[in-house]
Amino acid sequence: MTATPEDIVKQFTIGELGEFAPRYNIAPTQPILVVANGEVHQRQPMLVRWGLIPHWVKDPNDFTLILNARSETATQKASFKTAIRHRRVLIPASGFYEWHRPADKSQAKQAYWIKPANDGLIAFGGLVENWMGKDGTEIDTGCILTTGSNKQIGNIHHRMPVVIRPEDFDRWLDCKNQEPADILDLMQPVEDGFFEAIPVGDAVNKVANSGAEIQTRKPKRSISDAPDAGNQDENAQMDLF
Repeated sequence: MTATPEDIVKQFTIGELGEFAPRYNIAPTQPILVVANGEVHQRQPMLVRWGLIPHWVKDPNDFTLILNARSETATQKASFKTAIRHRRVLIPASGFYEWHRPADKSQAKQAYWIKPANDGLIAFGGLVENWMGKDGTEIDTGCILTTGSNKQIGNIHHRMPVVIRPEDFDRWLDCKNQEPADILDLMQPVEDGFFEAIPVGDAVNKVANSGAEIQTRKPKRSISDAPDAGNQDENAQMDLF
């Protein structure tokens, strides 16, 4: 998320946001900004932890956080079917990172910074849940909905985030009148050319690397650059989509 608070307020028609620094490498379990429907259908910004915990989970320490939800099956899965009916949100973003992992393990994997071709601000379709423990502890959590990739992104990975366009914000957020079946058409891959995929270095795979330099275009890695499978960074981020 590298957009300014002013840009987000304008794009999503929400109230004033406090100042915050650009975030170049948001990782699972960190807070993310989401936009939900508030009272009288006024859009409301809120912070949630990235990694959804369904309300029925007894102990979150024994549950693997859900970073992404497949849009094709979200209405049937116990973890998502309540949230997709009642708690759909927009997740403002400047883009996302993804890895291309060749089927041939001897070939090097390649990281990409995938951003809108027009350098604009986008909105991922998301879900939120409020988890409450027996001691009254509450945690607001969220995840990103994904869909099958278009041809362009499919050359990198077979999944991609659901992108909600500004003209569809109201439909997506209207959980009172829009059943999940009514918004299935919004959970489709965007057209080829919507995104630009920029090859970047491996620095993005470590949470501690959070400066703008991780988005610098790098030459694609060659087969000779393939990493040693037995020497993986223990602090590396997981595959997101």
